[in-house]
Amino acid sequence: MATTTIQSILDREGPVVFPGVYDALSAKIAEQIGFPFAFISGYSVAASLIGEPDMGLLTQTEMIDRARQICRCVKMPIIVDADTGYGNPLNVIRTIELLIEAGAAGCFLEDQVWPKRCGHMRGKKVIDRNEYLEKVHAAVDARGDLDFFIVARTDAVAAVSLDEALARVEHARALGADASFVEAPESREQLAEVGKTAPKPIVANMIEHGKTPVMSKAELGEMGFSMLIYPLSGIFAAVHAVESIYRKLHEDQTTLGAEDQLTSFVRFNELIGVEEKYKLIERYGSD
Repeated sequence: MATTTIQSILDREGPVVFPGVYDALSAKIAEQIGFPFAFISGYSVAASLIGEPDMGLLTQTEMIDRARQICRCVKMPIIVDADTGYGNPLNVIRTIELLIEAGAAGCFLEDQVWPKRCGHMRGKKVIDRNEYLEKVHAAVDARGDLDFFIVARTDAVAAVSLDEALARVEHARALGADASFVEAPESREQLAEVGKTAPKPIVANMIEHGKTPVMSKAELGEMGFSMLIYPLSGIFAAVHAVESIYRKLHEDQTTLGAEDQLTSFVRFNELIGVEEKYKLIERYGSD
């Protein structure tokens, strides 16, 4: 198949740092900041949409709907967390088809036992290697020649071993997956082994205060990683900011004195495109 949009960006820019987004607004911010692509984090969507942890509670329909909302409001490519594909290979095929219809540029597909858990939580289990590879095979067939980038993710480091994790991504790549993602290495030494051994391009998942050491772009690039994702930085920052201003409002019964913690009304309207809508109103003579 032809080179995907995501692969073209990686080829052109080398190691790419990109953020996790969780709604249309966070995606608009990421795009306006200048990131070449972004990732819809299942952890963040579960938290922001249903107020629940990333423990298999978010449904396929909820995730696809959120992907559709985000993809229609930004032009940059969006990779979506497809979790385990929500079932067997038939479910994986439907998930891939729905993501492509929603406008997604790619997905992460993992090997956890459903209901899955965030990759940095305890108690993870993975399905049999061959069962996972059948899912990857189904995803690749569903993608066909379309512009859709499939990341093979494994959580086998915690559930089995690093060697098993590396074997899984190697076999997944042989089946046609486009990138390798060994989740939650617990040391620089394990990261270095993944960067040296896994088929490139390779994802490095940087979760602040998670199991994997957060390292610089230069260090990770030297190790062999080229997709450097910060999936939760946005929602962590948002929660910190909202908690702070709500606490101020509750304690002082006003936001006076905290104006520097707030985006201005003018800036917010710029972000969501108010003036563009006014131009359309004028063009079509609406009130």
